[in-house]
Amino acid sequence: KNSEGVCLPSKLIFMTETKMQFETLNLIEPILKAVKEEGYSTPTPIQAETIPIILQGTDLIGCAQTGTGKTAAFAIPILQLLSANKAFDRKRKIRSLIVTPTRELAIQIGESFNAYGRHTGLTNTVIFGGVNQNPQTATLLRGVDILVATPGRLLDLINQGFLNLRDVEILVLDEADRMLDMGFIHDVKRILALVPKKKQSLLFSATMPDEIVKLAASMLNNPSRVSVTPQSSTVDIIKQYVYFVDKGNKNSLLVNILKEQDIKTALVFTRTKHGADKVVKILLKNNITAEAIHGNKAQNARQRALTNFKAQTTRVLVATDIAARGIDVDELEYVINYEMSNIAETYVHRIGRTGRAGAKGTAYSFCDAEEKEYLRDVEKLINKRIPVIDNHPFPLMDHNPVKEKKQQGRGNTGHRAPKPAVTTSTRRWSGR
Repeated sequence: KNSEGVCLPSKLIFMTETKMQFETLNLIEPILKAVKEEGYSTPTPIQAETIPIILQGTDLIGCAQTGTGKTAAFAIPILQLLSANKAFDRKRKIRSLIVTPTRELAIQIGESFNAYGRHTGLTNTVIFGGVNQNPQTATLLRGVDILVATPGRLLDLINQGFLNLRDVEILVLDEADRMLDMGFIHDVKRILALVPKKKQSLLFSATMPDEIVKLAASMLNNPSRVSVTPQSSTVDIIKQYVYFVDKGNKNSLLVNILKEQDIKTALVFTRTKHGADKVVKILLKNNITAEAIHGNKAQNARQRALTNFKAQTTRVLVATDIAARGIDVDELEYVINYEMSNIAETYVHRIGRTGRAGAKGTAYSFCDAEEKEYLRDVEKLINKRIPVIDNHPFPLMDHNPVKEKKQQGRGNTGHRAPKPAVTTSTRRWSGR
C-alpha cells in the first residue's frame, strides 16, 4: 500500500533488454505474418514482457515512457485473444475498448490495429470529437470488434444510443496520466461504470501519480505490473541540449539551426496556439516548409499536417502540448522546445517524440531568462543536468539577475555548440 493506504499492483516486473524474437511469443500465424510485413522481428522490452501476460488473460498495469512500443504491446495480444473466439454474428459487438486522450493518438492506435490485424478478419474503428459523427455512427451500426475512442465522443454516442459497452471483454486505458491532466478522469469513471465487471483490464501510464494508483486499484484485479524505465525518466539515448537565448531572438536561433541540411525534419513545441502559428509564419518567410498542429485547427487540417510531416513534404511541424503524446513518426531525430513548458513532466513527453523504440534522437531547448526556473524543474525531475550550448550567435543578454542568483552554483557545462547552429558548411555533426 502507498501512504494513503491504496493497494498497489501486486506483481512488479522491471524490464531488461531482450533479444527474443516475435516467433518465441506463441503468436498465431496471421499476426506473425502481419508483424513481418511491418518489418519487425525483435519485440521491444515492453512487448516481450507484456504480450505473454495479456495472452494469459491477466490484468496489467504498464508504466512505460512514450516511444517504447506499448501500442503493439497491447494491440497484438488483444487481436490474438479475440481471434481465438471469433464472433460471426451478423452484427458484430464491441468486444474490446481502448480509451485514449487525444484524437491523434486514437488514430494511430487504430492504424496499429489495422496493421497487425490485417489477416485476422477482425474489424475496428476509431471515434473522436471535432468531426461530423455520421461516418462514425454508420460504422458502429454495422458493428465492429474493436473500438478506439476518446472519452468525450464515446460518452456522447453512448448517450445517443449508437453503441453500448455491455459485451466488452478487454478494456484498455492508454495514457491514463494524460487523461488525468486533461480533465478526463470523471469521464473515465463513467465509462468504467458502463463496462462489464467481468473483463480483462489493462492500464498504461507514463507516470503514476496517486490518483492513477487509486484508479488502477479500483479497476484492476490482482494485476501484473510491467515497468520499462524508472518513473518520469527520459529516454537515455536522446541527446539533450539547452540554448540560453533572449525571448526576442528565439526565431533567429530556430532559423539558424534549421539551415543545417542534415536536419531533415524537426518537431517544434510551443506553449500556446498563437505562438505555434507565429513560428510557422517566420519559418515560411525563411523558405522552410512548416505547418502547425493544435486545438484550434480542424481535425482534417491536423491530420493533413501530420501526414505531410510523416511524408517529409513538410519539414517542420510546430505543435502545442496537445500533440506531445499523439505524434508517432518513424525516424524523427529532432525535437526543439521553442518554449520551455511550465510543467516539468511535459518536457519528458515532448522529447519522447524522438528516440522512439531505441532510435537515435536529439532534443534542443530554448531557455530565456524567465524560463530558467522551468529548466531547473526539468533537471530536478530527470535527475541530470542538461548540457549548455554556449557559443551560438544569439546568447542570452537579459540574465534576469534576481532569478540568476538562484541559478548560481549550477554553472555552465562549457559545451561547444554543434556546428549546425552556426554554419551550414559542415556535415560532420548530425546531432547524434
